[in-house]
Amino acid sequence: MIITQNKRQLIVTHLDLIIGFGFHLFLILSFVIVFSLAASNADAQTQTSTNTCNGRNFINELSAEKLSEAKTEASLIPNGSGLFWKVEKSGVEPSYLYGTMHVTDPRVLNLSASVRNTIDESNTVVIETLDLLDPKKAQAAVLMNPNLTMFTDGSTLTSSMSEDDAAYIEAELKARGIAISLVNQFKPWMIMSLVASSDCETARKAEGVQILDFLIIEQAKSANKGIKGLESITEQLSAMASLPIDFQVRGLLETLRLGDLNKDMMETMISLYVDQEIGLIKPAIKVIATELGQEDIDDESFGDFEAKIITERNHLMAERSEPILQEGNAFIAVGALHLPGEEGLIELLRERGYTITRAN
Repeated sequence: MIITQNKRQLIVTHLDLIIGFGFHLFLILSFVIVFSLAASNADAQTQTSTNTCNGRNFINELSAEKLSEAKTEASLIPNGSGLFWKVEKSGVEPSYLYGTMHVTDPRVLNLSASVRNTIDESNTVVIETLDLLDPKKAQAAVLMNPNLTMFTDGSTLTSSMSEDDAAYIEAELKARGIAISLVNQFKPWMIMSLVASSDCETARKAEGVQILDFLIIEQAKSANKGIKGLESITEQLSAMASLPIDFQVRGLLETLRLGDLNKDMMETMISLYVDQEIGLIKPAIKVIATELGQEDIDDESFGDFEAKIITERNHLMAERSEPILQEGNAFIAVGALHLPGEEGLIELLRERGYTITRAN
């Protein structure tokens, strides 16, 4: 399959949504348009799902030369290997950072004994947002800020694009059982968050399987730990809503056009996540795209996406994590893409005087 420039960029955008932000927003959409997904219920019981995605892991199909090329680029990314990090500073008890993936895949949910023990031994457990543990609060946040998720100026989803694109989107949504009349008032990023979810991911949620972040909080509750969030739903909605509408439209179109490739890229990403090679994800995707026929081309609007959805939020997380870290003995879990990089959470906390080393 040939991956076009837009498709390559949207693949990586999709990865950012899943690892760094993502299915939280998919859940928000379900509250508003009444798609019944069990993941929106924070009290659902964990189940072992028989729904598997069966995607291709493209890493296994790369030549040794191309894989080496991706690994070389990944080696230049600070803190690109590892999910579990120890945070230390003189005068306070050590705390820990953990990179999550906002999915229900059993490989992702399989936390090591050392991570589980650290949660049990912590005083405070932190995730990106606690708002989604309360469906009423999540719904209220959406309804109180309709301009973040919906067109409020008289325009609609389909009126924000050409007639051909509107017809294509209507047909694709209909094929997925979604009537355009139901979602035409929603901004494109909301619909993209919905359709980006694979069938098996949706099925697991419908069975009551929770994403990793919610399982961590459930364990914390069972151990009577204090729980906190670093962001509000309103802040997360605002970050996505700040993206230009034309970028959102293109994102929706290309996400729909990815088809089965969504499943393959998800499998590739999960495999790298399980191997704790977060820094390798984007370089590998770029090499895979080149192998399939498309050279990497930079895009200003995609850079804007990364700045708003990853980098700016890294700085906010660092600021809000510091008083929690000063209390000591905290376990902080955020999307794994927030950890690596020169402006990743790890480096930002080091700049604030913390010593951070890869944990067990």
